[in-house]
Amino acid sequence: MKEIFLAFTKQARDSLRDLIPVLLVMAFFQLIVIRQPLPDGISFSDLWIGLFSVLIGLTLFIKGLQIGLFPMGESLAHAFAKKSSVISLLVFAFALGFGTTIAEPALIAVAGKASEVVSGGGMIEATSTAQQRFALELRLVVAMSVGSAVLIGVLRILKGWPLHYMIIGGYVIVMVLTLFAPSEIVGIAYDSGGVTTSTITVPLVTALGVGLASSIKGRSPMLDGFGLIALASVMPIIFVLSYGLILL
Repeated sequence: MKEIFLAFTKQARDSLRDLIPVLLVMAFFQLIVIRQPLPDGISFSDLWIGLFSVLIGLTLFIKGLQIGLFPMGESLAHAFAKKSSVISLLVFAFALGFGTTIAEPALIAVAGKASEVVSGGGMIEATSTAQQRFALELRLVVAMSVGSAVLIGVLRILKGWPLHYMIIGGYVIVMVLTLFAPSEIVGIAYDSGGVTTSTITVPLVTALGVGLASSIKGRSPMLDGFGLIALASVMPIIFVLSYGLILL
């Protein structure tokens, strides 16, 4: 019990250290540059409660990654590597990428806002049903793209393919598609590449890559274990631009 308390205290101290730069920036611009009182309805006690909540939440989140998600992801990768079932590993990789992305809060928020903007621009009907359908389709497209990216990343680890060629090739495809895709979808596509690599997706996908590279003879966790997140960033851009070309 004492060890758990000490570990939590240490993590809380580290989390506070990470929050201090953000707090200093906000305080500087609020007090020195803008020189305005706090917005209506917000008191200093609310600020302290909010800061404490963020600190506790960040601490619990990071500890949860360390003691739960990272070990689980690595153990699954080791288990699949021992079974030597490539098909099962690839199916798991796709399902992991798809499942973590479809539940990503950032993607849900962006898809909802994108549906409103696209509806306002006349690309879809200005109804709540059309907006909900577009938001769901966008989430499914992005989730499928991340699933495909993780699958390709696992293949890269298994085959030893060079990462830089794959990333360069991916962005060449992005630039070509950008020239032909509807201009209204371009910004959404580029943002989709960023929101997919967030709180849920990154820990599990990273753990899968590192664990798999550690389990395969001749592969280095440092050289081969990382890179899945880079693929998971570029692939959604390609998929969403293609979605815009085909359906919009």
